[in-house]
Parts: sequence; structure tokens; C-alpha cells
Amino acid sequence: MTVSKQDHRLSREDVDFFVANGYLGPYAAMRPEEMAEIRAEIDTGVLTSDGPNPRSRGQSRHMDSPVVYDLATHPAIIERIACLLGPDLVAWATNFWLKAPGGAEIPWHQDINFWPLEPPVNISAWIAIDEVTIENSCVQIIPGSHRRSIPHIPTEEGMAFNDMADPQFFDVERAINMELQPGEFFLFSERLLHRSSKNVSTKRRLGISVRVTLPIVHIFQDQAPLHPGHTAILAKGVDVMGFNRYAGRPGAR
Repeated sequence: MTVSKQDHRLSREDVDFFVANGYLGPYAAMRPEEMAEIRAEIDTGVLTSDGPNPRSRGQSRHMDSPVVYDLATHPAIIERIACLLGPDLVAWATNFWLKAPGGAEIPWHQDINFWPLEPPVNISAWIAIDEVTIENSCVQIIPGSHRRSIPHIPTEEGMAFNDMADPQFFDVERAINMELQPGEFFLFSERLLHRSSKNVSTKRRLGISVRVTLPIVHIFQDQAPLHPGHTAILAKGVDVMGFNRYAGRPGAR
């Protein structure tokens, strides 16, 4: 994997934009042709094999796949998040989002409604492995929706999640589409409302989310959607708290 030497630091204007809107990007971690090589390894070696999480092949693959570990710790992602959360960072979860043609809608939601974190502090990077367009179900976001918690209610039949944000509490007219080229990503807050529609194209959509928090956060690593034995990554800096379990790059000695 190519690691760029460029400066990934955010400006004060970037930080202010994130505070106001709850997201940043898109940014490029790598060129599409570089992601093509990674995609081939993911398709043939990761998504076709069982991983450490018995619930899903797509979760926690940073624990057993060097290519996923490298995506989760890519400087283009980690250095930008450090400008928002500080110098000590924990990449606590990774999850592939594969939506085949006809794949179901994921409803509007705030991620923190589903996560085993206390306190609930997180910034996610959503990285495009395939080209991600409106037609094949790019993520949609509502800027500024992270400034308050939205009640969640049971979903309608046929959706991918069991819970969704109550539509009485937000305005979908403000939504924007996060179309991405392979190798691009965007960052977003744990409370930013987002969704993805049904995939109405003939092309699949594959991306991966990397979840990043702080050493002060307790990650309940044995609870769903994680699993007993789950380990996180100390992605930057030090952890003087000792609340969570870590492991290094798979295969490293």
C-alpha cells in the first residue's frame, strides 16, 4: 500500500467546518489504481474467508488482515482525525459495507445509537473501495445533524437495520450525497445522520468504515457488534488509561 508523505493536517477552517457540520471530505488516501490492487486482495483473500468475528466476515478484519489494518491506520485518515481529537487515537472497529445490486436501504440513523462506547466519542472514516455513486448507493448525510441526539424507532419492513432515526426530528431536504472515487474517504461524527438507499444499479458498492476514538473511552469489546476476544489498534500516540485491549499489525513480529 502506498503511504503518502504529504501533510495531512487540517486547517483551523477545516476544524471549524467539522464542528459546525459534523463531517469533512472527501479526501484521497490513495489513487484509484492503487485501490484496485487492494480491492483484488480484499475480494480474493478477505471477504471469501472467515474472520475473527463469528457474526460477520466483514467485521473486525483489522485483526487478521494486514491490508485492512493498513487501511485503518492510513496516515491520511489518522493524521486528520488527530487534528480533531488529539494525538492519542484508538481505531476500535472496522466494518465492510458491501451492497450488491438490489441491496436494501439503510435508513437514516446516528451510529452512536448502536455502539458499545462510554463515553460516546468517535469519528468514522468511510473509505470507498469501489466507485461509489448515487446509483449504486453512496452514503447520504445531513450536515449539522450531529448537534443533537435523535430518537430512534423501529424500521419499516425491508430495511437493512432494525432501528432508524425518527423522521419527525430532521429535514431530509438538507441531505447531500457523498459520491467517492476508489481510494477516497470522508470523516463524520458519531451523531451525524446518514443513510444509504437501495442499490438500483447493476454494480455492487463496497466500502469500509474505520471507527476512531480516544484512550479515555471504554470499548465494551465483548459485546455486539464486537465479539469476545476483539482487539483494537492503538493508531497514534499512547494509552495511559489501560481500559481496552490492543494488538499489532497481523503477521508482524
